[in-house]
Amino acid sequence: MKKCRDCGNEVSESALECPKCGALYPYKEKWDGYGLEYKSKTVIMGLPLVHISFKYRPNLLPVPAKGIIAIGQFGIGIINIFQFGAGIFSLSQITASVYAVCQIGIAYSLIAQFGLYWDKGYGQIVRNLKELLF
Repeated sequence: MKKCRDCGNEVSESALECPKCGALYPYKEKWDGYGLEYKSKTVIMGLPLVHISFKYRPNLLPVPAKGIIAIGQFGIGIINIFQFGAGIFSLSQITASVYAVCQIGIAYSLIAQFGLYWDKGYGQIVRNLKELLF
């Protein structure tokens, strides 16, 4: 048994919430959300070299991966592997990027199922943005 970090009530170390105050994971000294997050200690231009985030805050807002290499559900970075996001090189489901391999995207060059491109595009339904605009 441990004390709840919010109210001091005795709780089991396997309790999902405090029966007295409702704090989630009350036995943990600090709890800032669900899921996994990793940031490398190496920082370049103020960004971690690698940021992996499959995490949600207690208010259920996602924590986007922001790094030189960003991996996660939401992200922004130079090299990206994610579900939704933006960056220079992206391997994703939905993206706005310079170069992309994606399901749905807009990019300078891309390989996509559905996409808009500026220079080169390959895929099922891809259209040249210049031709659509001009």
